[in-house]
Amino acid sequence: MKKILIIDDEEKLRSLMARIIGLEGFEVIQAGDCKSGLKKLDQNSFDVVLCDVKLPDGNGVDLTISIKEKYPQIEIILLTAYGNIPDGVQAIKNGAFDYIVKGDDNNKIIPLLHRAIEKSGLTQRIAQLESKLETKYSFDGIVGTSKNLLQAIDLAKKVSVTDTTVLLTGETGTGKEVFAAAIHQSSLRKDQSFVAINCSAFSHDLLESEMFGHIAGSFTGASKDKKGLFEEANNGTIFLDEVGEMALDLQAKLLRVIENGEYIKVGESKPTKVNVRIIAATNRDLAKEIEIGHFRQDLFYRLSVFQIQLPSLRDRTIDIEPLANYFLNFFALKTNKKIKNLSGEFVQLLKLHTWPGNIRELKNVLERSVILETENVLTTSCLPLEIQNLKASKTNGETPVLSAFSLASAEKIHIQKVLNYTNHNKTETAKLLNIALTTLYRKLEEYKIS
Repeated sequence: MKKILIIDDEEKLRSLMARIIGLEGFEVIQAGDCKSGLKKLDQNSFDVVLCDVKLPDGNGVDLTISIKEKYPQIEIILLTAYGNIPDGVQAIKNGAFDYIVKGDDNNKIIPLLHRAIEKSGLTQRIAQLESKLETKYSFDGIVGTSKNLLQAIDLAKKVSVTDTTVLLTGETGTGKEVFAAAIHQSSLRKDQSFVAINCSAFSHDLLESEMFGHIAGSFTGASKDKKGLFEEANNGTIFLDEVGEMALDLQAKLLRVIENGEYIKVGESKPTKVNVRIIAATNRDLAKEIEIGHFRQDLFYRLSVFQIQLPSLRDRTIDIEPLANYFLNFFALKTNKKIKNLSGEFVQLLKLHTWPGNIRELKNVLERSVILETENVLTTSCLPLEIQNLKASKTNGETPVLSAFSLASAEKIHIQKVLNYTNHNKTETAKLLNIALTTLYRKLEEYKIS
């Protein structure tokens, strides 16, 4: 039931209005002055306030400011015995929904109330959606409690309040765009645009046009001027995913944007100025790309002012179950299924898989499982065959007991030492051990090294 507050010092008129409005199915609460009205607002959740302009301890036009500052979702209709244009104009400027004259406009009150309630409801829904979006794209929306993930989040929070360029590194599917969006949402630019582009999704010419825009006639098919994504992101943040795939000449243009805040559109001669924060991401080893001449060293130094390495899912197995539950709830709601839990064996097999596709792969596996499941618990029969076929001996959670004198024991200890030396960088560890990365992952799984 919608709730209305009437603030008026004329008790008889107030009571009459309360009865009329109550007959329309609204819950009505009354107050005789500004002080008691503000107290009622603190104690209840209202949709609309009907307020007299002249009150014993204040003015309804001024009171509107106080109410809207504290309760922006509430709509206010001001009532006056003697209407005048300046008061009406000021009332609307202060945020009032409408300003009407008592007696003359009595027949307007009920229709006006319905319109005010409709607007109040819309405002509340928008506020709820904004709150959900803020949570979704904030650091609070990142699922996981593993040490290496929390370290990455801590670094991202610290840099988010600055305008520093950030480089996010890590394997494909580790959530780099989620981190970039969270950094933007926690920055001073959060009320401006967040624009994302995958540099590997376009050909050279299309990528240049997408990033920097073009003018009509600059190439075949360019029939009109086009804004680039840098221009769209002006005063906000641009996220350049897979920046390591960018051609060298485009890297030079990107370097100019970082250094001077300007670029030249395709087919134009004069520069365009922009003020954007750049967050870049790559799954490539840019140091190696520089060595073989595929990436500019000066651009790398500009992009990697603040670098954050995102951990692979293999390196944060403690987060697999909560992530799986998160995706289960999401896809169960999406498909209208009443699946609430994961079976123990289902979770064990998830933890045994090496997840080359990381979180993105886990998400796809959970979506597939929810679609296939016919019971209210996800079971292993819904998993892809390569996960179902993991050795049964590995699903009991027991770590093999190794003799202190066995070669396997020495190998396990050595791998652990090298991992510690490289701060658990798997690629670097495999390089130092002179083995393939896939071999390292197999041995980590075999020896239960996390």
